[in-house]
Amino acid sequence: MGMGGGGSSGGLTSEINVTPMVDIMLVLLIIFMVVTPLLQSGVAVTLPKGKNPDEDPNIVKDTAVVVAIPSDGVYYVGRDIMQGKDRLVQTIQTRMTALKPSDPHVVYIKSGTNVNYGEVVNVIDAIREAGIDQIGLVADKKKAGE
Repeated sequence: MGMGGGGSSGGLTSEINVTPMVDIMLVLLIIFMVVTPLLQSGVAVTLPKGKNPDEDPNIVKDTAVVVAIPSDGVYYVGRDIMQGKDRLVQTIQTRMTALKPSDPHVVYIKSGTNVNYGEVVNVIDAIREAGIDQIGLVADKKKAGE
């Protein structure tokens, strides 16, 4: 119920009070802005840049098998750290067998720019010895002026 002001008669006003709705929307906006960066899967790696790498939309799916190598000798599958290449290969094999036939059976490798190239080749060799032949190397696209 609204109250009349000053010298007006004591009738009711039918106005919508949008202030609480605006407050709720702003709070939701702030929550989404804070939570969205936390939803990224995997480990942050400084990727090498190329002129025109093809974008694969399957890499951002929850079912994608992504191996991150942020530094020499450190391996992650998703957000899980792996101790040694044997554990890495076993984890990759179990995740690949858990995929549906309709899912892409590709192992994506995200290697940092400071990682030794030989380290990446050793990981690729270990994955191929495990019987997986579809491997994707992830790179960022160069922006104008780089």
